[in-house]
Amino acid sequence: MPVDGIISRTIYQDATIKAVLFGFAAGQELSEHTAAIPAIMHILQGEARITLGEEVVEAVPNTWVHMPARLPHSLQARTPVVMLLLLLKGSRE
Repeated sequence: MPVDGIISRTIYQDATIKAVLFGFAAGQELSEHTAAIPAIMHILQGEARITLGEEVVEAVPNTWVHMPARLPHSLQARTPVVMLLLLLKGSRE
């Protein structure tokens, strides 16, 4: 877990999926952005505020979120957070 900042590491990748493990220090955030492919965000540890378009999710461990392609989203870590991001490269939405 980073003391300050955000770290990420790709832990698996093939033609259909890419799995990226993220660690966020408390207070860090990913500003609003979109992705060209659908994704699943799974909070493994910590608490975060996740914005998905107009919806706000107060995420805790085991929160699981599906994001369709091109959905604006952002994340703010309220505590240190560990998140698994699954990019669904084989999907076409």
